Amino acid sequence: MRITGTGHASMRIDTAAGSILCDPWVNPAYFASWFPFPDNSLLDWETLGNVDYLYVSHLHRDHFDAEHLKRFINKKATVLLPEYPTSQLEDELRDLGFTSFLRTKSDEVHELDGGLKVMIQALISPTDGPIGDSSLWVEHDGIRVLNQNDARPSDLSRFNELGHVHAHMLQFSGAIWYPMVYELPENAKTAFGKQKRERQFDRTWRYIDDLKADFVFPIAGPPCFLDDELWQFNDIHGDEGNIFPDQSVFLTEYAKVGGTNAVVQLPGSVTELTEGGTKQSTTHPMPVDEFFANKRAHLEEMRERKRPIIEAEKASWRHPEIDVLGELKKRIEPLLEESIYLAKGVGGPVRFDLVSYDGDEVESIVVDFPGKQVRPYADEKVRYRFRTQRELIEHLIFIDEGDWVNSLFLSCRFSAARIGQYNEFVYAFFKCLSEERLQYAEGWYDEHEKAVDAEDIQFGDWTVQRRCPHLKADLSRFGIVEGNVLTCQLHGWKFDLPSGRCLTGVGHKIRASKNS
Repeated sequence: MRITGTGHASMRIDTAAGSILCDPWVNPAYFASWFPFPDNSLLDWETLGNVDYLYVSHLHRDHFDAEHLKRFINKKATVLLPEYPTSQLEDELRDLGFTSFLRTKSDEVHELDGGLKVMIQALISPTDGPIGDSSLWVEHDGIRVLNQNDARPSDLSRFNELGHVHAHMLQFSGAIWYPMVYELPENAKTAFGKQKRERQFDRTWRYIDDLKADFVFPIAGPPCFLDDELWQFNDIHGDEGNIFPDQSVFLTEYAKVGGTNAVVQLPGSVTELTEGGTKQSTTHPMPVDEFFANKRAHLEEMRERKRPIIEAEKASWRHPEIDVLGELKKRIEPLLEESIYLAKGVGGPVRFDLVSYDGDEVESIVVDFPGKQVRPYADEKVRYRFRTQRELIEHLIFIDEGDWVNSLFLSCRFSAARIGQYNEFVYAFFKCLSEERLQYAEGWYDEHEKAVDAEDIQFGDWTVQRRCPHLKADLSRFGIVEGNVLTCQLHGWKFDLPSGRCLTGVGHKIRASKNS
């Protein structure tokens, strides 16, 4: 089996029974904020795109690159489609010209021509990707690989059941806007960033230890930020709170926990798995250590080369003819009327401060969840506030974007403030700005609110429910207790055991009792 690194979470897997291209991403994403790093735009995509199968793990734009898929990927390729609750991924791929789809069943092995076997595990919580994330397992001639990319399953037991995995590809770096965009003192922002960076690595080590693959491939991050306004987010400034460590940092941190089996791929690196997958040899377009030692120079060169692309995108965002308040009322108020669980979970008004083109004026608009309306801000106290450029909201309206998480928020082109804890329902709602998505999310929360988790586990003096109230992670694997606080390392959520109260976010309580 041959694995060619094609950048970020993308790779091409070649076997004697066929080839699979995964998550090809080249063009900037999220309002031209994210670029793949190292740069993969100069690869021979005409050749790389001539494949038998295409796998797009989910709809995040650093995995689903519509422009690149349309231009370079063979439309005769069979799409390996995750079993998602909505048809959006298939619909968008059909719009690009793909016609052949294998609609997989989650956690079921599908045997393709020539003995090639695949299994896709789909995650379908409203907080998984844009309502969906997935992992791809591949086996041929006794060699098994798992491309976990961004997905955060509660455990990897289903993959272990299928036999020993030889190569494990997984995310290790940040892919979020927290804490960088929050209006916090710098020392607090650094402290929160350091905590998040450590949690990211802890989660990665746990997954690696669960699967115990022969080789570990750190993928799916980090992006780089080439716009001057976002340059500070690159991990080149000695900031211990930066949540975007690169592959060279992964190697250093992995070595600290005894890791010796990592394989870093640059775009164009080729790994051959032989002897039943227990041996690997990798060739690189240039030495990995040398590349990352010159990271700043590579970024500066990319910044100049990509500057015209960024400027062209910025020039397309303004739509002064759009009545922002009127259009938001038209789009959002019907969803507020239908929302029960999400609206209750948000629990109050959310304010958007829109900064004018010249930066001198601010229009404040409130999405009032209890009042079920979008209206001008009326000087009331709000717990959640966002501040961004007016043209970004105009552009979201112009393109009829139904997922502000997969556009505005991941762009990091905003600032945020909140009173109190993180509230997942705020972001869940703004990724569900279509009736189909909203109805799915409402149904999911309805089902999970009524579900009872009856199984318990022991943590020293405490008896605790086995599944995390947040997203059902197995706390026997991901839970740690320090004093009276339990932390689920899958997403970093914390719970006060005596009261059961969630210390991290709104809306989740754990069942726990102290043993007598």
